[in-house]
Amino acid sequence: MDQREEQEFAEYFAARRDAVRRTAFMLCGDWHRADDLAQTAFVALHRRWRKIRDRGALDAYVRRTLVRAMIDETRRPWRRERSVDELPETVQPDGEVGETVANRSALLDGLRGVPPRQRAVLVLRFLEGLDVAATAEVLKCSEGTVKSQTARGLTALREVLGDALDDLRSAS
Repeated sequence: MDQREEQEFAEYFAARRDAVRRTAFMLCGDWHRADDLAQTAFVALHRRWRKIRDRGALDAYVRRTLVRAMIDETRRPWRRERSVDELPETVQPDGEVGETVANRSALLDGLRGVPPRQRAVLVLRFLEGLDVAATAEVLKCSEGTVKSQTARGLTALREVLGDALDDLRSAS
């Protein structure tokens, strides 16, 4: 879009965002979901802004997009919520929550002490669960580089953690 069209869209957005958000809230009953639906509608409008000839029909287009987005969202499997009379029992962790928090904190502090590229490799490999090839693709480097950065990163992490490493090993 050119500058003029961007300005027109920005003016329309500023004038209508609160009304669209209220409409979305009335559709779904949740302000957070309403924000998501309104954003979806405005993104769709922005994509088609050049193709819309009748600027008087913008509100109708946004409303239709909003309703369709809400319907699509309710069809997604993770949105199917069921009401139950009794809440399920909560699973108690094996160790104390305080230990888990302390271990996580020690690990995050340790990762901050690892150089950025090695930290990225460690996070992608071990926290995100990517294999060597996928990590190499994300970082746009060779698999050999990922392997060497992994080895160096683990060594650096061990050095940074020091005595805290034994605590982390016993927790897992």
